[in-house]
Amino acid sequence: MVNSMGYTVTEKGTVTIPAEIRKKYGLKKGSVVEFIETDEGILLIPVVPLEELFGIDKARREEIYQIIRELQEERRREASEEE
Repeated sequence: MVNSMGYTVTEKGTVTIPAEIRKKYGLKKGSVVEFIETDEGILLIPVVPLEELFGIDKARREEIYQIIRELQEERRREASEEE
């Protein structure tokens, strides 16, 4: 686990994600993340592009896409309800 320490938000609103965390979660230049507000603070969630899931189970691809979309929507609803 990365030591807890403060990170500065720049004038443009950017914050550097520590290298250890980027490596652990596969975050690279151009990676997409989602911010979710909770009662405890802000969650930063890596978004896995659906294209990266090609080939995981070709017979069930559409079903898997639908499940992912439903989970993403559920997560957004839950975050909204917490506000």
